[in-house]
Amino acid sequence: MKVFIACLGTETNTFSSMPTGVQTFEDTMLFRGDATRRPATTFSMPLHVWRAAAEERQGQVVESLAAFAQPAGLTVRKVYEGFRGEILDDLRAAMPVDIVLLSMHGAMTAEGYEDCEGDLLACVREIVGPDIVIGGELDLHCSITPKMVENADALVVFKEYPHVDAGERASELFDICHAAHQGRAKPVMAVHDCRMVSMWRTPVEPVRSLVDEMQAAEGRDGILSVSFAHGFPWQDVPETTAKMLVIADDDAGLAAETAQAFGRKIWDLREETQQDMATIDEALDLIEAGPGPVVVADVADNAGGGAPSDSTFLLARALERGVTGLLSGYYWDPVAVRFCEEAGEGATLRLRVGGKCGPDSGWPVDLTVTVNRILEGASQSFGDATMGMGTAVWLSTDAGIDLILNSARTQVFHPNGMTQLGIDPASYRGIAVKSTQHFYAGFAPIASRIAYVACEGAIPPDFATIPYERFTAPYWPRVGNPHGG
Repeated sequence: MKVFIACLGTETNTFSSMPTGVQTFEDTMLFRGDATRRPATTFSMPLHVWRAAAEERQGQVVESLAAFAQPAGLTVRKVYEGFRGEILDDLRAAMPVDIVLLSMHGAMTAEGYEDCEGDLLACVREIVGPDIVIGGELDLHCSITPKMVENADALVVFKEYPHVDAGERASELFDICHAAHQGRAKPVMAVHDCRMVSMWRTPVEPVRSLVDEMQAAEGRDGILSVSFAHGFPWQDVPETTAKMLVIADDDAGLAAETAQAFGRKIWDLREETQQDMATIDEALDLIEAGPGPVVVADVADNAGGGAPSDSTFLLARALERGVTGLLSGYYWDPVAVRFCEEAGEGATLRLRVGGKCGPDSGWPVDLTVTVNRILEGASQSFGDATMGMGTAVWLSTDAGIDLILNSARTQVFHPNGMTQLGIDPASYRGIAVKSTQHFYAGFAPIASRIAYVACEGAIPPDFATIPYERFTAPYWPRVGNPHGG
């Protein structure tokens, strides 16, 4: 058995003006054939799992490109075509192969390529022919397209948000594809369009029970896999909506029936699963009321959704109100980080922070700060993976607010991104994190309360008013009943 493995992806915010080029991939993850000899990230972890699973079965593994970029705007055309070309050239050189496994995101758009994953899968299918098994692992915030389904034998989506199950889903995909290769299973996929654009947070009810029910259905009565693809609201493509994807064993009718049944469950929970959003002042009121630490999520400035991660709306209001005991981060501000490095630890200086990437970032804030700690090569945990932060700087301000700046744009995943600087997050009255949900697993154990804040920013959580152009189908909550009838 010869297994070909590769990774190519990013999550594209088509409304973002930040281009995704080679440097963004280099700053995030770019390995050529040796990702499995490096520490695992969320999107390289599947390659580690697949190599181990294949080698346990005395299989041969051919490892190609592993390229993933921090979410931003459209991927530059020549960059996508170049990376795609590397994977396809490696695949041609590896032929014949028995299984192709790809770690992708599912919401990647490049200049001239609306559906990069569908395009890549179609190119792979053209090389290997109709009988070779092709599997793909996708981020939960993916846009499932007909081209993806047509050209893959099996697609498996993360079930958890935060995405702490990349390794488990990789094992699930491998088992399905290996069984198909051996003739023990014949996976067939069906997709149900939920016609919804929203966010579903899996650690809390009622979504928690729904995910558990999806997993309980797998391995019974011919169902091989059940995936809920939440969709990525800020990718303006025809397939933006959330979808249920089910893989059954040689039974297309069963797959379709099961996908529709779970889709109806999600629809019935639509009002109950809508996330309550606090205003900035309401969030600051919670912090001042205590007890701490109250964790507030600035969801509109999440780097993981393609936002700059340098907005100052919440910070400026906290300064205006005189809120103290607040820790806020991570601010992507390489210029300010450089100034702190020049000044050195222990220095006090005037520093302009944030507000550098356009109107969605707000105005820069001028502060007198003390540089408490500078750490090159900082990182934080995300599930079993390690995510880089670049150089991180811990600042105390004369206003009683502490800030964390970093040179590599990323969202907040885990408190150890703070404790590595000598910070005790639990000692603060409030912690303002630039993240939508991936912070939850790490911060919930120390938080007295968690609130989600509807600040201004690049990805505001008002799903009914997103200014789509390519996506024209009716959807909830823009319309009450997009299914008709």
